[in-house]
Amino acid sequence: MTKDHQQTKKDVILEIARGLGAARFTPAEFEQIRRQMIARLGEAGKTSADHIAGVLEDAGLRVVWSTRADTEGRYEEEFRDLLHFSTLEEAEMCLMRLDELWRKFREAGETAAAERVLEVARLGRRRAEMIARNPKVEPRKRAGKSEIAQWFQIWLETPDAFFDWLEMRKQSEEFQRDFGTTDKHR
Repeated sequence: MTKDHQQTKKDVILEIARGLGAARFTPAEFEQIRRQMIARLGEAGKTSADHIAGVLEDAGLRVVWSTRADTEGRYEEEFRDLLHFSTLEEAEMCLMRLDELWRKFREAGETAAAERVLEVARLGRRRAEMIARNPKVEPRKRAGKSEIAQWFQIWLETPDAFFDWLEMRKQSEEFQRDFGTTDKHR
């Protein structure tokens, strides 16, 4: 690999990192950056989490490998593959699962695990926002991701009212016009 190519890869890593808008970068963000590298650069975009972290640190960004290793270790299965939402229906299921985990951990007094759920939700919001802003993505998909980003934001701000709000939102004239009915009842 040439030095020029490495520089290009570093530039892409930093561009993606800026797009995430994170105050700090954890393994969840490294994975998001890694996936986007592959999506943008194909095989040439394959990059290790260590390399990504090094590029971020060299650029002066805050990298946190794991302040909650015990939490992530004990609950890794709970967090694995939580942010898969290609459709509005999948996003709703994702938010239901996040809400369930957040409430379970809070009730059990697992503060670090509850905070990890919120971090995952913030990452989901940033991921949806990034796709919604990408002019290379088709307009209908961007609109859906913008809607999903709004859902994540509202859940993060008012989790107790979110699902009532979502039911009303899905019945709204604007939602019906833009997205039609959801496939939830199929």
